[in-house]
Amino acid sequence: MSKSNGQRRQRTWLAFISVFCLTLVLVTGISMAGSASAAEPLAPSYQASTPEPTVQPPAAPTAQASGAAPTEMPTYAGSSSCNKCHSDVHSQWSSTRHANAFSSPIFQKDWTNQQQAASCLECHTTGYNLKTQTYAEAGVTCEACHGPFQPDHPASPMPVTPNAELCAKCHKTTTDEWHASKHAVANIQCPACHNPHSQTQLAATVTELCTNCHKDRGNSFTHSTHASAGLECSNCHMYKPPRTSDPIGGLAPTGHTFTVGSEACIGCHQDTVHTRNTLVTLSGQIDTAKTTNIQDLQQQISQQQQTISNLETTSSVRLYSGLIQGAIVGLVTGGVAAWVVSRRIRVVEEGEDE
Repeated sequence: MSKSNGQRRQRTWLAFISVFCLTLVLVTGISMAGSASAAEPLAPSYQASTPEPTVQPPAAPTAQASGAAPTEMPTYAGSSSCNKCHSDVHSQWSSTRHANAFSSPIFQKDWTNQQQAASCLECHTTGYNLKTQTYAEAGVTCEACHGPFQPDHPASPMPVTPNAELCAKCHKTTTDEWHASKHAVANIQCPACHNPHSQTQLAATVTELCTNCHKDRGNSFTHSTHASAGLECSNCHMYKPPRTSDPIGGLAPTGHTFTVGSEACIGCHQDTVHTRNTLVTLSGQIDTAKTTNIQDLQQQISQQQQTISNLETTSSVRLYSGLIQGAIVGLVTGGVAAWVVSRRIRVVEEGEDE
């Protein structure tokens, strides 16, 4: 009987200690979680403003493509023959994109990626023959636009019609845009703005070129502020999104519709589009900031520091309060559980004695 009473007391204490520890852990954990959530300070957030590979071109193919039988091209004399009489024009042309249309590293890279497609040579060489896959001269030379050399030249002029139809043979994207513009309606052709030999504009600046015809730009807010900021007409009327990679097949928009779309505005004003009210508010804050007293700012800093200190104190108080509450609840719960267990053991033992 003494042994039974000892076992009963041992089981009662084990039950009490187990329930007490479990309750203490649970209550303390819940209290600490609530304390951390309540004591977390609300700090202002700051967003920091977040402020191509050299490609070696493959060796250029010769005028006669590999595997093709040599083909005579007597009608093409070559740009060097033009240089004899037109050295000034030849000098302008020799450093242009036309002259380097074949040797350009960008073209050589894209051409290699496209397995040296023969169709590319129709625009990047002169006198290309699709059947024999041969060309007379690399690059866009004189005869690419003026046609093959005339045997009795200069008695017979080199025929050329410098219009959009001629340029469209290679610059289809640009001429398609031009056809959708008011320039096309007014029959303002490519040479009205571009020098075909030097490939430069026919004025010192874009704005100067445009004002040859558009003399009265008006005094609207848009034009006056943009002009004062040093922008040219083309910044808005020929806006092109920044390129992140080489154009596919050499085709890319060039802005020759001359229309101003929303993307032109967003290109510069991406942070202020549809935020006029915010701008006004910020302007008022700036004006207020100019008259702010340093002592007032220091007082605000002191108040913020005091608030943080109070939050830290509150957090500590809640932590200790949670521990005490957990201990009390653990004692009560453990005591009740121990009493229930002891009663259950007594009932079982009395049943066994009977």
